Amino acid sequence: MSLPYTVRVAEDPADREACFAVRKEVFVGEQGVAEDIEYDAYDAVAVHVLAVREDGVPLGTGRLLHGAAAAGKTGGDPVVGSLGRLAVTREARGIGVGAALVRAIEEAARARGLSAVDLHAQTHALGFYERLGYTAYGPEFPDAGIPHRAMRRSL
Repeated sequence: MSLPYTVRVAEDPADREACFAVRKEVFVGEQGVAEDIEYDAYDAVAVHVLAVREDGVPLGTGRLLHGAAAAGKTGGDPVVGSLGRLAVTREARGIGVGAALVRAIEEAARARGLSAVDLHAQTHALGFYERLGYTAYGPEFPDAGIPHRAMRRSL
């Protein structure tokens, strides 16, 4: 199945609402993450990216934290961004939307002068990120009750 779609930085309130709707569907609805921890103060300062079908239906999202907002997740290195909240709707999985979102986040990181991107991957997604050039480091840890590992890619 092929769905024509585009990926863009979510600039306006409608785009940001679409990002949050995808996250609610995937993390809260499918994975059982509590809604009160899915959204956080970082959403206000993050760069959000959005994948949309040509008819406007949102297919996926992710966000980039940089600067002070990323420090707690990256060990404090100011040139490392933090990729997070990557989510793709069930109908759009397996057609490259997730990879396109990751690349868009990396472009946003480069545009802000960052030299690497860190992320906390759910362990079932390690292979996906490895194929995109990320390397796992450190021990497995729980986040929202789901096992994760830290990963990094130099840009």
